[in-house]
Amino acid sequence: MTEKYDRRQFLGGASALTLLAQPASAQTTGETAKNRNDAKAEEAKSERQADVKPQTADGRRLSDIIADFVVGFDPAAVPAIGIERLRLAFIDTLAVMLAGSREHGAELICEMVRQEGAAPQVAVIGQSFRTSPQLAALANGVAAHIMDYDLSSLLGQPSSPIIPALLPLAESTGATPAEVAAAFVVGFELCMRFARAAPEQAAIAGWHAVSSVGTVGAAMACARLIKAPRETIPDILGIAASLAAGLSANFGTMTKPLHSGTSARNAILAATLGRAGFTANAIALEHPSSGYFRAFDRDMKVSFAPFDDLGHSFDMVERGFKPKRYPCGGLGHAAIDAALELRNEVRAADIISIKAGITRYASLRIGDKYPTSIESAKFSMPYVAAYTTLYGPPMLNAFTEEAIGDPAIKDLARKVSVVVDPEYADLLDDSPARVTVTLADGRTIERTRYYASGTPQMPLTSEQVEEKFFSCAERSVDKAAATRIFAFLSRIDQEPSFAEFWGLVKRT
Repeated sequence: MTEKYDRRQFLGGASALTLLAQPASAQTTGETAKNRNDAKAEEAKSERQADVKPQTADGRRLSDIIADFVVGFDPAAVPAIGIERLRLAFIDTLAVMLAGSREHGAELICEMVRQEGAAPQVAVIGQSFRTSPQLAALANGVAAHIMDYDLSSLLGQPSSPIIPALLPLAESTGATPAEVAAAFVVGFELCMRFARAAPEQAAIAGWHAVSSVGTVGAAMACARLIKAPRETIPDILGIAASLAAGLSANFGTMTKPLHSGTSARNAILAATLGRAGFTANAIALEHPSSGYFRAFDRDMKVSFAPFDDLGHSFDMVERGFKPKRYPCGGLGHAAIDAALELRNEVRAADIISIKAGITRYASLRIGDKYPTSIESAKFSMPYVAAYTTLYGPPMLNAFTEEAIGDPAIKDLARKVSVVVDPEYADLLDDSPARVTVTLADGRTIERTRYYASGTPQMPLTSEQVEEKFFSCAERSVDKAAATRIFAFLSRIDQEPSFAEFWGLVKRT
């Protein structure tokens, strides 16, 4: 798709608009003529709408391409490495959901959910109460993202709403683990395609992809799980596109994980309504004046090419994702890795300054100020660089009020500066970092890391995956339950039923 829309090609919405009802009282001749002219104008507009041609390789609407994939996807087509990665995605996501369920922001959401008094239909991960599928998805989504420990992919963490939405929907419908696994692949693939179609949506436009992309991808995963008829998929897409949002200005606050929760909830809402016959514009995605891509990516680079091979190749295989080693903003992880290397060569007492050189995109998300809260600590380069230099990898214990108040961290953080590295400035797909330490004797030592721990190029070891899972899960459940959950997720696509699972993820 070109950067600007050709208005001669795109002339309006998808389906005929409903005219406002006119009062039954007598009207003047002029009023009647006006109404007749308005009706003719609407008819002409509808005829023009029928000629809308989206710029896809085969000339079809995006909603048709996506609908065919959602209902026609064959899990057997996914290569073995893709199956391994979907299992890892469930292991990683459930781990951070269980840990995140104990965070203050998650507790606030759960208290609101309890007050709603919804019918106790499904489990909430890491909690002891039950609620409706939509409210469970809201709570699950916040828990999954609140620690910023969830896996990331293109444009951040657009897949984090998918599993939080699928689990309560699976319980309410009696879906099998294999069906949930297949639905996750559908949602993940579409999140990646949307991210690749509009790569500047987060970096330049300022949207948080966990909402702007994640809502649509999660809705398609839900549509697959509830077996929505093919003809309803365009409506579900249109509904989800209107429910997508999320401002990156809220990074470092509780509202960032709220984006994940609302995306998960809205995904179920869109799928449920669309399957029931609730309507939306069939070209809500590519509508030239007011569609999804026009609204979220105004005058920026957009291409529909990533949808051309949808269902024939898999981003789960070709690109993968990045399980995080550290529970903080992923754009700073390469700098943390570099700081860890330097830590072995210098003493903190000898440091005069630490300079962290990062990409321009990362600099818009990773701040240069000392944090005032646990949430903002996850996006503070002075804090994570100082903590890493003093104490090693910034794991769960690094993000507590006690750690933020540590005088030694505060003192070293004052010596940390954040700059845009000229060599890496304009990179978007990768987030390399260059960390330079200047010592009291005048020496400078520099380390660069192009790929952070957890990326496909520097994957976590199986030991690190297990360590992360159990350190997170045991914040909500006992060791025995955590062990059984891990075993279940390690073969989720082969498990016959979720019957035992719901009791295991209940808070102990």
